[in-house]
Amino acid sequence: MDKSWMTARKFSREYVQGVQSFMKFVDEHIGQEREIKCPCTFCLNSYIRSKEEVLDHLLIRGIDTEYTRWIHHGELFDYQVPRSDSDNGSVNEDDDHTNGVNDLLNDLGNFYENTRRFDKDHNTNESEESEDIPMTFLELLRKAEQELYPGCSKFSTLSFIVHLLHIKVYNKWSNKSFDMMLTLLKKALPHGETLPKSYYDAKKILNDLGLGYTAIHACKYDCALFWKEYENYQECPVCGTSRWKVSNAKRKQIPHKILRYFPLKPRLQRLFMSPKTAADMRWHSDKRINDEKELKHPADARTWKEFDQQHPYFSKDARNIRLALATDGFNPFGTMSNSYSMWPVIIIPYNLPPWKCMKKSYFMMSLLIPGPHQPGKDIDIYLQPLVDELKDLWNEGVQTYDAFSKKNFQMHAALLWTINDFPAYGCVSGWSTKGYMACLVCNKHTCSKGLRSKICYMGHRRYLPRGHKWRKNKIKFDGKEELNMAPKYFSGNDVSQQTMHLKGVKGGKHPSLKKKNKRDKQDLNWTKRSILFELHYWKTILLRHNLDVMHIEKNICDNILGTLLNMDKKTKDTYKARKDLEDMNIRKELHLKKRNDGRYVIPPAAYAMSKKEGQQFCEFVKAQKFSDGYASNIARCVNVFEAKLVGLKSHDCHVLLQRVLPYGIRGCLSKDIYAAILELGDFFRRLCCRKLMVEDVNKLEKDIIEILCKLEMIFPPAFFDVMVHLAMHLPREVMLGGPVQYRWMYPIERYLGTLKGYVRNKARPEGSIAEAYIVNV
Repeated sequence: MDKSWMTARKFSREYVQGVQSFMKFVDEHIGQEREIKCPCTFCLNSYIRSKEEVLDHLLIRGIDTEYTRWIHHGELFDYQVPRSDSDNGSVNEDDDHTNGVNDLLNDLGNFYENTRRFDKDHNTNESEESEDIPMTFLELLRKAEQELYPGCSKFSTLSFIVHLLHIKVYNKWSNKSFDMMLTLLKKALPHGETLPKSYYDAKKILNDLGLGYTAIHACKYDCALFWKEYENYQECPVCGTSRWKVSNAKRKQIPHKILRYFPLKPRLQRLFMSPKTAADMRWHSDKRINDEKELKHPADARTWKEFDQQHPYFSKDARNIRLALATDGFNPFGTMSNSYSMWPVIIIPYNLPPWKCMKKSYFMMSLLIPGPHQPGKDIDIYLQPLVDELKDLWNEGVQTYDAFSKKNFQMHAALLWTINDFPAYGCVSGWSTKGYMACLVCNKHTCSKGLRSKICYMGHRRYLPRGHKWRKNKIKFDGKEELNMAPKYFSGNDVSQQTMHLKGVKGGKHPSLKKKNKRDKQDLNWTKRSILFELHYWKTILLRHNLDVMHIEKNICDNILGTLLNMDKKTKDTYKARKDLEDMNIRKELHLKKRNDGRYVIPPAAYAMSKKEGQQFCEFVKAQKFSDGYASNIARCVNVFEAKLVGLKSHDCHVLLQRVLPYGIRGCLSKDIYAAILELGDFFRRLCCRKLMVEDVNKLEKDIIEILCKLEMIFPPAFFDVMVHLAMHLPREVMLGGPVQYRWMYPIERYLGTLKGYVRNKARPEGSIAEAYIVNV
């Protein structure tokens, strides 16, 4: 049927005639009395309406031009997959599952057919493997066409199995209960039913659909993987520990740890199977407005642009994929009483447009690192399969069918950077985030000072211009003039040279492998050489590891609230903090006063609220009204009587620091303290915008220097932990990596939160989460 009218101008004769032909097509294939899904530009097949309403919508609003295959209105797929009643527009809870299976089968069919055609065109002797792929697909197609039982019109075998697996995951059924349900259904359904006999047989179908993972055994002490040349080893090649928990021949052998690896290539290929998604994968090149003055996507940032200049072979094809790697530990049981740390490794494709870039549906879990303990610096052991595949994607690539251009191409992929919170930042990069050189950006030039019970990171005056008046001010800062200049930033080549001598260091937590606690001077704060340096291009990237804005903002907010409200165990204004002021011989009005009985009195500070002022502030916060789902947790965290806020989440601190805190403290504190906190909140508000002008980012880089210097004149040195110092580097990272929205942990933590609900077996939670992830892909 001719569909050229879909792109014609609205209200034109051609368009009106096309709409009429569309409605006639619907009558012929669905029937005249049914309600149907409306494909107008507003409804987008999401709402079911009468045919009269659909006709009005199409004439007034126009039809969705990307809806080229009318699957919701009776048009068949290229591969004749039968349509159920739910596909015709009736309200049925099975609708989403059935349509998803049909779409996936159709995309797989196009992919396999074009792959085999490509092989025939380029190979004189077609291999047996290329023949096996279509046979697997044809078996799936047979199950999609097969009735669940004779006379069943609502479900095919394939759609029912996928639907049943979804229910299993959402309701946390055990494998045994699923087998029992299948047995009961096979007895209840009429003779000739086509259900599988067990969960094992049902799960095979997911593997045929391209959804599955590889189980790789790991050493108990994280020394090595039983993979590649060590695949058949019974003992760890590093520490000699047995591979098995139970090695008795009479019982089933159970490995200590199982790494679940989800291959990356097939899922990257799947992005190009759908014409719509394939078009989005080149958005950064075809539809993005390349404005040098604005930052709205990672493609606008310096890291992306310089990477393209250094690797022109990779950048000449816009379909080559830029990736980010994110990882974080979480407790799948959702309770701190049961200590367990599991680490998913997530891959994020950046070719997509801004409104899809960080959507949960495009997150790809690549590794599921088992617990119960965090891998720490030995995470490189578990990253080996992923890095191996990334090297292959860079060097060789993988042949992929592009459904948008309907041609095959050789797809390559590159990892641009990692996104982690600060502890995981140290695990992945290999730089210890503790001690006097905790900041990787400053490297060996980190400005730190030892206090009575901790290390503070002050000295932000060195970032000021050389002749600035604050450089010579001793009294209001640390008692010294600041003569040093801002440190230089270390490139990837510099970091590679620093870690070259750590190349052969082995990992693992076996007691016999423990190293001496003291590091050599040449080690600086390096604990290892990151496995990511095995990627040929890694040292050429400007921004390799991202600082997480969300956790930096939360820690700064906690420091401010704890100190202003003088909260127990949260305030930075302690007895030892006042002793630090005495040691530095600054702010004598805040020094401890000795009483006649020998006890010390802590004089009140200008930055601390009284109990009454704290209660008034808490009442103000509790009285604020927020939209549902925006910051509803804040009111529950307020304790007015004790004047404190407890249990704040990251997003709560995000709202408090930027929107609430500056107004709540007005009138309680002096003007200079209020102004400094107001400027800090405004800094984060401007930094977290979806679009940023380059000149605004340059201004933010200058503003944060002055803001931190103002805070140094107000709060005690103990206030300035490493998280406060890291705010110094955020504007530079925005300039290098693009807006914060695409490089922060908030969407990733929400994604990890959804995984917690899939734990069924407390002994092996990784298996439950891996299974749930496969079913929901």
